[in-house]
This record gives sequence, C-alpha cells and structure tokens, in this order.
Amino acid sequence: MRLSGRGVRCVRGGREVFAGLDFEANAGEALAVVGPNGSGKTSLLRLIAGVLAPAGGSITLERGDDELTLPEQSHYLGHRDALKPALSVSENLAFWRDFLGGAPSNLAESLATVELDHAARLPAAYLSAGQRRRLSIARLLTVQRPVWLLDEPTNALDTAGQKLFASVMSEHLSRGGLIIAATHTPLGVTSRTLRVGDGL
Repeated sequence: MRLSGRGVRCVRGGREVFAGLDFEANAGEALAVVGPNGSGKTSLLRLIAGVLAPAGGSITLERGDDELTLPEQSHYLGHRDALKPALSVSENLAFWRDFLGGAPSNLAESLATVELDHAARLPAAYLSAGQRRRLSIARLLTVQRPVWLLDEPTNALDTAGQKLFASVMSEHLSRGGLIIAATHTPLGVTSRTLRVGDGL
C-alpha cells in the first residue's frame, strides 16, 4: 500500500498555502509533517482526509481497498477530541464504533489498551485533557483503518501517555498500516520527514 501526493496545491480563503507539494508513505511507514504555524500541516491532513479539496495536483492510495475511497480507509485525529460530554467514556466509543463500522467486541479491549477501562462509565465531561486524548486514540483501535492522519497527536499527553501512544503507533505500523502526522515534537516512532512552509 502506498499513499502519495504529486504537485498538491492548497488554497484557503483565497490565499495559497502551498503548491507543488510531493509526498509518499508506504505500508509500515510513518511520515512526520513539520513546519511553522500556518505552513499548511493541518490543511494537508484535511486534503488527504477529503475534508478539503486540493486546488491542484493529486492524492492517491495504491493497493488499498478498491471498493473504498481514501477517506473511507482513513482515520483523521484532529486538534479537538470529538467527544460528547454527556455520554460516558464507553458510550462515546460505542457511538464512533457504530458510526464508522467497527466490531462490536472491540470496546473493552480498546479502553484497556489506552488504560481507560476503569473510567468506562464516567461521563466524558469529567475527563482530563490527557484522558480525552486517550479516548480519541481508542477510536483508532476500535475501528480498524489502514491510514492514520494525526494532527499533533501527542498534544495533552503526559510522558506515560506519549509512550503508550508510541506503542500503539508501532503496532499499527507493524501490521502494515501507515501514519501521516503533523507534529512539532518527535512522534516516538521511526519516521521520515516532510517539511512544508517557506524557508524549510
């Protein structure tokens, strides 16, 4: 499996963010997207996820599932944790499982992996920022998709949480998944680097 972009151009609000961008990530690889604020790191992830349309160039996934689009084979983990405060931890995860098409039996295992099984019945409103991020990571595990698009994935995680997530990412890569992550800090896994922005 290979995810690649050729000559990708992004325009936001009438302003060209970047143009002529080439990138490639193969199965089992992580690609760290780095650059200054406003250089287009998040925009690139949104282009790949299908949230935005490229103003030029192409983004393709080779040797994926021919019956599914690239967005349907991707997880996009953004800055904000998409949680419903009134629902419990397990109810939030069940919502995403049902919405995205995950296996019914994966909830408890996913929560245990991110060490939130003790808080399964706790309303999400009571979670700390780090716990909210852990719950979002559990979504990646509950619904299996080969492409992970991560925007500042270690944000709000303490040292233990960062090590846990590095282990989760390593396992995903070992199974042939791929990761593209916009980040200002090391991911904790071996990765290649894609630099965006003027002067980089």
